[in-house]
Amino acid sequence: MQVTREGKRLIITSGASTLWIDPWGRDSVRVRMTMESEMDPHDWALTEKVEDTTPVITFREVDTTDPWYRGDEYSKYHQTGTEVTYTSGKLTVRINPEGWLSYFNQRGELLLEEYWRNRNRINRYSTSLRIPARELKPIPGTSDFSLSARFEAQEGEMIFGMGQYQDGQLNKKGCVLELCHRNSQASVPFYLSSRGYGFFWNNPAIGQCVFGENRTEWTARSTKKMDYFVTCGDTPADIERNYSAATGRTPMMPEYGLGYWQCKLRYRTQEELLSVARKHKALGLPMDAIVVDFFHWTRQGDFRFEPLDWPDPEAMVKELREMGIETVVSVWPTIDERSENFSEMAEKGYLVRTDRGNDTMTWMGATLYFDATHPGAQRFVFEKCRDNYYTKGIRCFWLDEAEPEYGSYEFDNYRYHAGPALQTSNIYPVGYAKGFYDGLKGEGETEIMSLTRCAWAGSQKYAVLAWSGDIYSSFRAMREQLQAGLSMEMAGIPWWTCDLGGFMGGDISDPAFRELLVRWFAWGCFLPVFRMHGERSPWFEREQEYRNGVRQLTSGQDNEVWSFGEENTPILESFLFLRERLRPYVRACMEAAHTDGAPVMRPLFYEFPEDGDAWKVQDCYLFGPDLLVAPVMEPGVSERQVYLPRGATWRDAFTGKTYPGGQTVTVPAPLSVIPVLMRDGKDYPIYPKGTIQNP
Repeated sequence: MQVTREGKRLIITSGASTLWIDPWGRDSVRVRMTMESEMDPHDWALTEKVEDTTPVITFREVDTTDPWYRGDEYSKYHQTGTEVTYTSGKLTVRINPEGWLSYFNQRGELLLEEYWRNRNRINRYSTSLRIPARELKPIPGTSDFSLSARFEAQEGEMIFGMGQYQDGQLNKKGCVLELCHRNSQASVPFYLSSRGYGFFWNNPAIGQCVFGENRTEWTARSTKKMDYFVTCGDTPADIERNYSAATGRTPMMPEYGLGYWQCKLRYRTQEELLSVARKHKALGLPMDAIVVDFFHWTRQGDFRFEPLDWPDPEAMVKELREMGIETVVSVWPTIDERSENFSEMAEKGYLVRTDRGNDTMTWMGATLYFDATHPGAQRFVFEKCRDNYYTKGIRCFWLDEAEPEYGSYEFDNYRYHAGPALQTSNIYPVGYAKGFYDGLKGEGETEIMSLTRCAWAGSQKYAVLAWSGDIYSSFRAMREQLQAGLSMEMAGIPWWTCDLGGFMGGDISDPAFRELLVRWFAWGCFLPVFRMHGERSPWFEREQEYRNGVRQLTSGQDNEVWSFGEENTPILESFLFLRERLRPYVRACMEAAHTDGAPVMRPLFYEFPEDGDAWKVQDCYLFGPDLLVAPVMEPGVSERQVYLPRGATWRDAFTGKTYPGGQTVTVPAPLSVIPVLMRDGKDYPIYPKGTIQNP
């Protein structure tokens, strides 16, 4: 092994492998390794200009009498070697004489270390297993590699983040996580550890991460290099601040994002949508946005309104804006072979290719996905949307199918402009959002937001509002969305929401579903974006209609606040006004996300890291710094238990009763109330006198 210094970079070479360690902002490093003659130049998500820091690099001779290296069974050996330390602010990387890495904070506490099981005399984990910490194995017949990177499992460690998985687990320790996107799954491979560090796997390849009890292992099925980022901090907020500085921070949320969004499976016609907006406003109810959902177009890939159903969209947008309502329009990345744009996009290489056969998508037409990793394709799609939507006053887009949702997830068969899908798939939603962000910015827009059904690291800087996809309408799914949302927030995606009431399976005439909807709607007041949506069964009763061989979808069942029983309407209306009263507070939370990378939804430990019990709580969270929110996520209850972190006092927004922290309390939760507790004497107008609807 040879260790050399080149400016601020430490270079470790051993045989054909080359490893780089670079400072990467405050208290952070980036580690890359290749088996090729040159390092792959892709920065992937680490594209931001970070704080310039100068590392301190030292060399010293060590032997196995050093407690770090010596195991009792090897104390008779005194083999020497050179240890290198690389310090970037509070983070120190120690490179032992055989090249394995360990990471420490400024107090000398071990944070993370590589997993080596080689037979040698200066490795305290010496065995005959011959398992290295990092392997780039050539894939026969290609110039690519499969990658494994292994780290020691630390007893008692808790892992938070990693994006959106439908597994109900906030603490990811013990989980096996697929590093790929699917409908309702978004892989965002950054985690925050209870040991005081953050780790980002800067690789968009298809792979897997296993947070095992015996070791942590990251794999990529096909790649060019190993690339990861490590940071540390005294608090979770420090770690999130460092990570968001490296991958980018969200813009300030537009004002229309702070209020209520109305949506359902689809409003089929212009008049149907306008009638809902008019009624909403006639009732004096707040609404900030309404959504024109999918299949409002003639064919997928036309990127324009079907004139039979939407005869004057410009007048529609004007009327909605006069009511104070933003128009949001759905865009799909699928291009029908009969679309007016298909031939040109195919000719210019703007469509996702396959290595074997012609793998078309078949839902509602024979389609291919546009290649969102292609800069030309990004511009083409936005320009079509500019000409057909933006010029009519529409500036907010719903970028659906953003994983993308292939008919079969055979990643080894797809190929993008950026490279083989096995190596690059996870950046697809980033490119999709970037095309619209750049396009809108180029048109002079300064308040940008795109509702997107997937995200990867860095998506946040392109004004992405991620939502959790087509989830089921059940209390179990609701509980899973709480974990999914908190995990996305901790992975650096601060704008997040879910379909209130779930998307699939909710029957609006079913009393059980109505109860679920009310509980979920109440929770929506305390999400970054408060947005109603759902297909609402049964939505396919009308006779199927075809136009020019293209099937037309029905409108779907009603999904407005007056749709779930007369007894529930005033309760749902009261929550609309609750969100309006919270608008200044929500705006302040969004400012913190923009300036510091602070999550809007936060696990309790984020504000109370010294409280060990707060790290274990999964059924409630902090909305911003001051509001502890405890959604009711099971049927038939009128109260629930809530853990209150120590180090603060808490006042129930409903009863007014004050509690010291460090205890679990039982609070009332009738159907018209979601339990919320305010911190340290704060007073927000959540349940002013006279606003509560009796259950």
